[in-house]
Amino acid sequence: MTNIKSKLGWKLATAVLGAAVVAGSFAASAVAKDWGKFQVEDRRSGYTYMTDETRDVQNDDFENPGMLWVENGQSLWSTKMGSAGKSCASCHADADKDMKGVAPSYPKYNAKMGKMETLEQRINRDIVEKMGGKALKFDSKEMLSLMTYVGKISSGMPVNVKVDGPAAPFFAKGKAFYYQRRGQLDMSCANCHEDNPGKLIRANTLSEGQINGFPTYRLKWQKPGSVHRRFKGCNKNVRAKPFKRGSDEYVNLELYVKWRGRGLPTETPSVRN
Repeated sequence: MTNIKSKLGWKLATAVLGAAVVAGSFAASAVAKDWGKFQVEDRRSGYTYMTDETRDVQNDDFENPGMLWVENGQSLWSTKMGSAGKSCASCHADADKDMKGVAPSYPKYNAKMGKMETLEQRINRDIVEKMGGKALKFDSKEMLSLMTYVGKISSGMPVNVKVDGPAAPFFAKGKAFYYQRRGQLDMSCANCHEDNPGKLIRANTLSEGQINGFPTYRLKWQKPGSVHRRFKGCNKNVRAKPFKRGSDEYVNLELYVKWRGRGLPTETPSVRN
């Protein structure tokens, strides 16, 4: 019975995706083009799959709505957030220097935790342990603002996560998740982002699913969102039960997907559709 359901689910997914792929066979992104810094070897940023209009919005700091979140994060950086009477600036007064290169290097292995830690989790750890404050939710306005601010400081720097040493087993788990078919549609991340980038699915052009621009300002959301929010959305799209933001499954997946985009420039705040 399970095999029958699996076959039916895959046939349905193949029919849906196949129709979309056929419709998208003439997508402009399929045309060879020199994308400069937004392409490293065979890896292309999601920026290259956007429309010219969307790219123009990202390129102009006055038009990019994510810059409002950068400004809010910069303000929060000097705001005291707990009983210790400290702010982020209490330890990192020169954020432009201290935070340079931080965002492109996360997730990182935390020996005390015995697992990988995202930048959101690291920020929360400092808020709780050093400031005596309350941990922020992944997609709260405050966390997204701080993440966007810290990401902006490393704008243009290449993604560079470590996946060897103690990070290796978590990298392997993230890779396994990426290729595992799931949900009623029996699809994996790779079915869209490795097999069909540049092709249309409904009205959207599939990209390689690179995450070098997160938190990204998504026009659909009308606000920035974390990569874990995007993971949840993808799981829902294939009719699979999503995991929680900050779950080990999504942290490991983030590590693997970040590695897939190694060398691509940090684009925070990127703009996507």
